[in-house]
Amino acid sequence: MYLYNSLSLKKEEFVPNEPGKVKMYTCGPTVYHFAHIGNLRTYIMEDVLEKYLRYAGYDVLRVMNITDVGHLSSDADTGEDKMLKGARREHKSVMEIAQFYTDAFFADCEKLHIKRPDVIQPATGCIPEFITMIQGLLEKGYAYEAGGNVYFDTSKLNEYYVFNKHEEEDLMEGVREGVEKDENKRNKNDFVLWFTKSKFEDQALKWDSPWGVGYPGWHIECSCIAEKYCGEYLDIHCGGIDNAFPHHTNEIAQSEAYLGHKWCNYWFHVRHLNDATGKMSKSKGEFLTLSLLMNKGYDPMVYRLFCLQSHYRRNLVFSYEGMDNAAAAYQKLVGRIAALKPGDGAFDQTAAQVLEAKFAAAMDNDLNTSLAVTSLYDVLKYKTSDETKLRLLEKFDTVLDLDLLAAADKKRQEMQKQAAAAPQAGGLALIPEETERDESVEQKILERAQAKKQKDFTRADAIRAELKAHGIELTDIPGGVKYKRV
Repeated sequence: MYLYNSLSLKKEEFVPNEPGKVKMYTCGPTVYHFAHIGNLRTYIMEDVLEKYLRYAGYDVLRVMNITDVGHLSSDADTGEDKMLKGARREHKSVMEIAQFYTDAFFADCEKLHIKRPDVIQPATGCIPEFITMIQGLLEKGYAYEAGGNVYFDTSKLNEYYVFNKHEEEDLMEGVREGVEKDENKRNKNDFVLWFTKSKFEDQALKWDSPWGVGYPGWHIECSCIAEKYCGEYLDIHCGGIDNAFPHHTNEIAQSEAYLGHKWCNYWFHVRHLNDATGKMSKSKGEFLTLSLLMNKGYDPMVYRLFCLQSHYRRNLVFSYEGMDNAAAAYQKLVGRIAALKPGDGAFDQTAAQVLEAKFAAAMDNDLNTSLAVTSLYDVLKYKTSDETKLRLLEKFDTVLDLDLLAAADKKRQEMQKQAAAAPQAGGLALIPEETERDESVEQKILERAQAKKQKDFTRADAIRAELKAHGIELTDIPGGVKYKRV
């Protein structure tokens, strides 16, 4: 398996620290508002990565934090605490806001078939661990106290801009949007490990520390939570590309300074979901949520398919036209699966090996979900038994998790009910969709059915093609045929 490593800027063969086991850390949400669909795209792709690792035979430990304190309105150390801002907006306590939006986040995840991580850790539950790491950094000379706060000293590092995609001048205070001058910093890139009352007098959540009453900076949280559950060596760290700087950059700095060795081998970053105006962001005010899509009639699986049809390292442009296309593709896919007959024929091991190899080749090549989706159609087109196809589709869907077989079974039952209620012609239920009954069309359908019965498949295909040329699309269902004008 090869993954693109944001740290090396190239695809690398994935080799975990411990054979057969993967320790994977995911930056979780800051729970001050609903997740927008751009956030959820990142979690969908991380979910597929985890499920494919399990499919490939790895024992995976996946850890996720919940940021319920310390994340300021700028990803740097400026602005208002996002949690406090959310609490004021809704006239609730910070912890009430945290609980409500944590529950909302995981409700969205469940609808999108995003597996719950093995460990979910709110930041407020690890204050002693944060203090321990900060003390260690002070003792090692990588941190200093100034103005009541504790800062990480980036001048002590041999390299700071580890992801190599950021021009130093663009990160200077007053140039990079949202960055304010902090007079307590020795160096412009230094970042806060612990805030005291010198930062905000009205901070809702604060704890005793060796440096005074205060609260942790955002970056220290992920380093400590990852080390607490995964140990000193991490295999994969995931997040959105906007986390690469400064958040993940700072995580690497403080973790490796504290541990004294390389911390994480592979960095997995998902690119932005953009709308017509650019990157989606909660700061814009109005933003797209999963609930909004569902209120417009879109199945969550349609949004998941919409995301899987694009590579995670490409920016994806959201549009309702794109969603409509994904919805049509999903329904067509489900319909074709519903037409398969469970238990029809023996399992074809040779065919399975060929098709499984195609699926694995797609996923092993930097998680190419677009080609993996194509593998589903390869299964449907392959000349093998329906039983073989259904088993393979079920297996591949443990990774893609589009609910294909359950949706197909539901559709199959609906079609059977329709067939039972539909007028019979020649023992065949003929069901017009979105169109009036057409005797001439139905006669052609009966001719096709007779040709199939006589195993004259050339004639049957010719009749289907003739009807298609006249704008009539046929869908075979158990006990009958649906037809519609397209």
